[in-house]
Amino acid sequence: MSESQETIELGGLPAISVGDRAAARVVVVLAHGFQMEPADLSPFAHSIRAPAWFLFPEAPLVAEPRGRAWWFIDAKLRDEALRRGPRDFAGQHPPDLPAARARLLAFLQAAKAAAGTRPFVVAGFSQGGMLTCDTLLRAELEVAAMALFSASRIAFDEWEPLLASPRLANLPVLVSHGEVDADLAFSAGEALRDCLAAAGANVTWLPFGQGHEIPLVVWRRLRTLLLSLAT
Repeated sequence: MSESQETIELGGLPAISVGDRAAARVVVVLAHGFQMEPADLSPFAHSIRAPAWFLFPEAPLVAEPRGRAWWFIDAKLRDEALRRGPRDFAGQHPPDLPAARARLLAFLQAAKAAAGTRPFVVAGFSQGGMLTCDTLLRAELEVAAMALFSASRIAFDEWEPLLASPRLANLPVLVSHGEVDADLAFSAGEALRDCLAAAGANVTWLPFGQGHEIPLVVWRRLRTLLLSLAT
């Protein structure tokens, strides 16, 4: 049976809600990537068969030529950069990253309040994954696990003192990345894995032989993680 779906608003952002909000045993927020929309990811929540309430927030900015963005990326400059090869965002400091972080944090706080005592999982793909990790490193927000799909570090010089704090100690973190990712370099995913593991997180590393995407093997591993929390 297909899970129920509706569009709601939490913390000032619209979101697609999938699942039984009252009966779910786990609450999951999944932030989409650049030039995407929540509807690009929400179908997977219907087929993952986990006792979860999924929330897919919509990024606040319009992207060109389609979709949304968490912070502004010039499409022309992006295309020029991609012609030079896959990227690593570790050294980048987008001017509107703090505003994006504030928007996502407001949503996460509202979702966490709605979750109550249930395990609260935060996840993100690509740009959404970068923002998810950046936000959680700075926020006093208790989560049960984090999942980062085809992402990268960002503003890493600001992360380094935050990684030294105990907030990541023993936190289950799923990190996946495609070995032939033409957008974000595979080495960027490895570096993200390594910095989180060094900070004490319980990292599950899932490389796969595809590109910039979330393949079935990753959804299955996410399902395993959610089932382990749905006690």
